[in-house]
Amino acid sequence: MKGKVTTHVLDLGKGGPAVGMKVALYAEDSLVALASGVTNEDGRLDEPLLSVEAMQPGIYQLIFYAGDYLRYQAEHNQVTQTLSLWDQIPIRFTITDEQGNYHIPLLLSPGGYSTYRGS
Repeated sequence: MKGKVTTHVLDLGKGGPAVGMKVALYAEDSLVALASGVTNEDGRLDEPLLSVEAMQPGIYQLIFYAGDYLRYQAEHNQVTQTLSLWDQIPIRFTITDEQGNYHIPLLLSPGGYSTYRGS
Protein backbone atom coordinates (compact mmCIF):
# COMPACT_ATOMS: atom_id res chain seq x y z
CA MET A 1 0.00 0.00 0.00
CA LYS A 2 1.39 3.38 -0.94
CA GLY A 3 0.93 6.58 0.97
CA LYS A 4 0.64 6.02 4.69
CA VAL A 5 1.77 7.25 8.11
CA THR A 6 2.77 4.56 10.60
CA THR A 7 4.67 4.35 13.87
CA HIS A 8 5.93 1.99 16.51
CA VAL A 9 7.38 2.47 19.97
CA LEU A 10 10.22 0.58 21.61
CA ASP A 11 10.75 0.81 25.37
CA LEU A 12 14.53 0.78 25.80
CA GLY A 13 14.17 0.47 29.57
CA LYS A 14 12.33 -2.84 29.18
CA GLY A 15 14.22 -3.87 26.07
CA GLY A 16 11.12 -4.49 23.97
CA PRO A 17 7.94 -3.08 22.48
CA ALA A 18 5.99 -0.43 24.37
CA VAL A 19 2.61 -2.13 24.70
CA GLY A 20 -0.40 0.06 25.44
CA MET A 21 0.90 3.55 24.60
CA LYS A 22 -1.62 6.00 23.18
CA VAL A 23 -0.53 7.84 20.02
CA ALA A 24 -2.44 10.60 18.21
CA LEU A 25 -1.87 12.36 14.89
CA TYR A 26 -2.76 16.01 14.33
CA ALA A 27 -2.55 18.32 11.35
CA GLU A 28 -0.49 21.46 11.99
CA ASP A 29 -2.06 23.62 14.73
CA SER A 30 -5.25 21.53 14.86
CA LEU A 31 -6.83 20.70 18.20
CA VAL A 32 -8.73 17.74 16.76
CA ALA A 33 -6.86 14.47 16.19
CA LEU A 34 -6.99 13.07 12.67
CA ALA A 35 -6.38 9.60 14.07
CA SER A 36 -5.30 7.89 17.28
CA GLY A 37 -4.60 4.43 18.55
CA VAL A 38 -2.91 2.33 21.20
CA THR A 39 0.19 0.27 20.53
CA ASN A 40 -0.25 -3.49 20.36
CA GLU A 41 1.96 -6.37 21.58
CA ASP A 42 4.54 -5.47 18.94
CA GLY A 43 4.58 -1.76 19.92
CA ARG A 44 2.77 -0.89 16.67
CA LEU A 45 -0.67 0.39 15.80
CA ASP A 46 -3.00 -2.08 14.12
CA GLU A 47 -3.81 0.39 11.30
CA PRO A 48 -1.93 3.27 9.66
CA LEU A 49 -2.66 6.68 11.16
CA LEU A 50 -3.20 8.00 7.63
CA SER A 51 -3.57 6.07 4.40
CA VAL A 52 -3.33 7.11 0.78
CA GLU A 53 -6.92 8.43 0.63
CA ALA A 54 -6.27 10.95 3.45
CA MET A 55 -2.65 11.85 2.72
CA GLN A 56 -2.09 15.52 1.94
CA PRO A 57 1.10 17.56 1.89
CA GLY A 58 1.57 19.59 5.05
CA ILE A 59 2.96 19.66 8.56
CA TYR A 60 1.75 17.05 11.01
CA GLN A 61 2.40 16.22 14.64
CA LEU A 62 2.45 12.84 16.33
CA ILE A 63 1.86 12.95 20.08
CA PHE A 64 3.14 10.00 22.09
CA TYR A 65 1.52 9.79 25.55
CA ALA A 66 4.69 8.55 27.23
CA GLY A 67 3.79 9.75 30.75
CA ASP A 68 0.59 7.70 30.90
CA TYR A 69 2.46 4.67 29.57
CA LEU A 70 5.38 4.98 32.01
CA ARG A 71 3.09 5.61 35.01
CA TYR A 72 1.13 2.47 34.13
CA GLN A 73 4.36 0.48 33.88
CA ALA A 74 5.53 1.73 37.29
CA GLU A 75 2.16 1.17 38.99
CA HIS A 76 2.01 -2.41 37.80
CA ASN A 77 5.58 -3.21 38.90
CA GLN A 78 6.67 -3.86 35.35
CA VAL A 79 9.67 -1.58 35.81
CA THR A 80 11.93 -0.76 38.72
CA GLN A 81 13.31 2.55 37.44
CA THR A 82 12.07 5.93 38.57
CA LEU A 83 9.47 7.67 36.48
CA SER A 84 10.52 9.72 33.53
CA LEU A 85 10.02 13.43 33.15
CA TRP A 86 8.44 12.85 29.72
CA ASP A 87 4.71 13.39 29.67
CA GLN A 88 3.76 13.92 26.03
CA ILE A 89 6.33 13.68 23.26
CA PRO A 90 5.43 15.67 20.14
CA ILE A 91 7.16 14.82 16.87
CA ARG A 92 6.50 17.32 14.06
CA PHE A 93 7.14 16.19 10.50
CA THR A 94 6.31 17.26 6.95
CA ILE A 95 4.53 15.20 4.33
CA THR A 96 5.70 16.29 0.89
CA ASP A 97 4.63 13.24 -1.14
CA GLU A 98 1.12 11.91 -0.57
CA GLN A 99 2.20 8.62 -2.19
CA GLY A 100 5.13 8.22 0.21
CA ASN A 101 5.44 6.08 3.29
CA TYR A 102 6.17 7.97 6.50
CA HIS A 103 7.16 5.62 9.31
CA ILE A 104 7.94 7.61 12.46
CA PRO A 105 9.13 5.33 15.29
CA LEU A 106 9.91 6.36 18.87
CA LEU A 107 12.67 4.86 21.02
CA LEU A 108 11.79 5.67 24.63
CA SER A 109 13.66 5.47 27.92
CA PRO A 110 13.09 7.30 31.20
CA GLY A 111 16.11 9.52 30.51
CA GLY A 112 15.57 10.30 26.85
CA TYR A 113 14.00 9.49 23.53
CA SER A 114 14.91 9.36 19.88
CA THR A 115 13.16 9.11 16.56
CA TYR A 116 14.08 8.65 12.92
CA ARG A 117 12.39 8.10 9.58
CA GLY A 118 11.92 4.38 9.29
CA SER A 119 11.10 2.32 6.27
